[in-house]
Amino acid sequence: MNHSLEVSIRLGASLLVLISMAAWEVLRPRRRLTVRKGPRWANNLALALLNAVATRWLLPITAVGTAALATERGWGLWTALPWPAWLELVLTVALLDLAIYLQHVLFHAVPGLWRLHRVHHADLDFDVTTGSRFHPFEIVLSALFKIGVVAALGASVWAVVLFEVLLNATALFNHGNVALPEGLDRWLVVTPDMHRVHHSTQLRESNRNFGFNLPWWDRLFGTYLAQPERGHLAMEIGVQELREEQQVERLKGMLTLPFLPLAHTPQSPGGISSGGDFPGGRTPGGPSYEEGRS
Repeated sequence: MNHSLEVSIRLGASLLVLISMAAWEVLRPRRRLTVRKGPRWANNLALALLNAVATRWLLPITAVGTAALATERGWGLWTALPWPAWLELVLTVALLDLAIYLQHVLFHAVPGLWRLHRVHHADLDFDVTTGSRFHPFEIVLSALFKIGVVAALGASVWAVVLFEVLLNATALFNHGNVALPEGLDRWLVVTPDMHRVHHSTQLRESNRNFGFNLPWWDRLFGTYLAQPERGHLAMEIGVQELREEQQVERLKGMLTLPFLPLAHTPQSPGGISSGGDFPGGRTPGGPSYEEGRS
């Protein structure tokens, strides 16, 4: 597959989902927004555009390009396990999704990575554009991580294209300010309600529901939380110590946010490492959430 076709497929799918979700949010919003929508959308989407340019300039190869190279040179696990193509495709999508789940946990647990990832969490509202709002350094690190996993698997080009389309589409979908019937996140997909819990200002809620696409990993690893304590309509969105709109909803502020000090609050993973709420109520070497509050 040539690069222009890959870009066309991914860009076309993302634009279709973005437009569809934006229309859905207007017709059936789940929550009332708190920040002026126009400037906020403009800045979130400008950051997404900047990320696309940055990865194009900084990375000599994409995950799809890596898959093509792995196939050509016989790299990866699937070379040693010549299973049917359909099974390799299903397993590749599932394993890449698991890898993204684990990466997401790390971006919360490691203070240096949290500096980058809190740009995503600092959004004061939660809607489709939040799904495209990430710091460029996080996007580059995530791309490098995916490249490594794709090479290790020896994934096929079409499997990686399918995964990238699903990841981009579900990231926009599960940040949508829309309501869906309960229970869909049990088996099918991470829903907006399930993921909104993860954007709570409360640590015991924001350290849950890490999945982007498949909802199974949170249940399997014990990081699933069904509902926020205050309910979806009253819960507070964002990072507890970052409430200044000029800092968190403007492009310049988002780009400089990783370089601000990490306040030692329940939200910042100074944060997770010293007072987190992972399964069992503890993080390795850290006190329980209740102990962290005292």
